[in-house]
Amino acid sequence: MDERNFRSSYYEKVGCYSVEEKKSLNKLLQDNIRNHSKLKQFCLSYTVPTAQRGLLWSIILGVLPLHKNSMDYILLQRTAVYEDLHRAVTKMQYIDQTSPKSKVLQTMWLLENGRLLHPLTGPPDDDNNFMEIVKVLLQIFDNDVETYWIAKEFFACTKGIQQECAKLMELTQTLLKREDIELNNHLEKLGVFNTGEILEKLYVTCFAGVITDTALVKVWDKICGGSRKIVVFVFLDLVKTLRNHILDCKSILDLKTLIEQVKDQDATIVNKAIKTWQSNKNHNEITVH
Repeated sequence: MDERNFRSSYYEKVGCYSVEEKKSLNKLLQDNIRNHSKLKQFCLSYTVPTAQRGLLWSIILGVLPLHKNSMDYILLQRTAVYEDLHRAVTKMQYIDQTSPKSKVLQTMWLLENGRLLHPLTGPPDDDNNFMEIVKVLLQIFDNDVETYWIAKEFFACTKGIQQECAKLMELTQTLLKREDIELNNHLEKLGVFNTGEILEKLYVTCFAGVITDTALVKVWDKICGGSRKIVVFVFLDLVKTLRNHILDCKSILDLKTLIEQVKDQDATIVNKAIKTWQSNKNHNEITVH
């Protein structure tokens, strides 16, 4: 790594960004009609500065409009929907002042999707997966209206990952066989690729609850930017980091317990995964539309 790249990498790790990157993003966000493709490309190319993440994700995910002049009006509409839902679930006594925010937002989401009164409609895992995503976003954003809408739209992205899960798991195994056949064979023996139980959960929730929020947002930047494939590289670096411990695992339950302890507080796994993903020439092969 040359001195300039090392410096850039270090600055980004401690939360500093180059003047050029900040200027570039500010210009994109200040345009009267934002360029959706360029905003997504920024997410794919860089870690989004914390102060602009909420706005950038909101525009990319369709929570806020590309037309800057329509921002205030759309925000009022989003706020009104949020308040109507919040009022409704409160009146129906599904929540009260003691309810955790994650439970409040999940209950509102269930009502909006017609599933609060009819809980048997829809996939059974959706409720838990949405909750996992909400818990992460509540740690990232302060505004509950913004959090609710981003959670809804980010969850919609994860449905795309779910649809591609078989391809993503196949790609995971193909790459792991190439890099570490012993580790692959052991994971295969544990049933990771056969049942897909652990892997699908990790991919569909985008590692929510496994990797610490401050590291995880870097991965979610890429997912918002359009990459589904990033989850594969996170898993590969995760299992390579835990390699020796994984080889000692006797069951899928042992592996699950081990993975749940990872956290990646210093973002070592995530940073490695992003670097590998970026150096992969076909990293946009599977994308979110």
